[in-house]
Amino acid sequence: MPDLTLSQTRFRNGLWEGRIEGKPTYGGRPMVEVRLFDEELEDVVLSEGERPNTWNLSIPVPTRAVGEGVQTFVVYDKMEEETLGRFCLIGGEPASDDLRAEVELLRAELDMLKRAFRRHCRETD
Repeated sequence: MPDLTLSQTRFRNGLWEGRIEGKPTYGGRPMVEVRLFDEELEDVVLSEGERPNTWNLSIPVPTRAVGEGVQTFVVYDKMEEETLGRFCLIGGEPASDDLRAEVELLRAELDMLKRAFRRHCRETD
């Protein structure tokens, strides 16, 4: 289990910013990816923070994610295949409950499990 934590620092002008703290179990710099609709986002920037074992994460929100419904962004540690955190955008009519957001989170987790299972099957052939 990675010893990394993700926290949001701000979200404005289409740019989500956060901070990753801790030391990866594999050493060095964290290997992260951000996924939306089970696709890896491009233009994600991970830069060294001001303190040791701290990194700044900047995620530009693509225009395809701005619209009706719930869009869930999931930040993964690629080496540990663990979810570090997530954030959602909800557009359109307000949800009377956060059920849609929870379903989207479950879908994102299921997609991660499917990828890991497929990778496992390829590696054991």
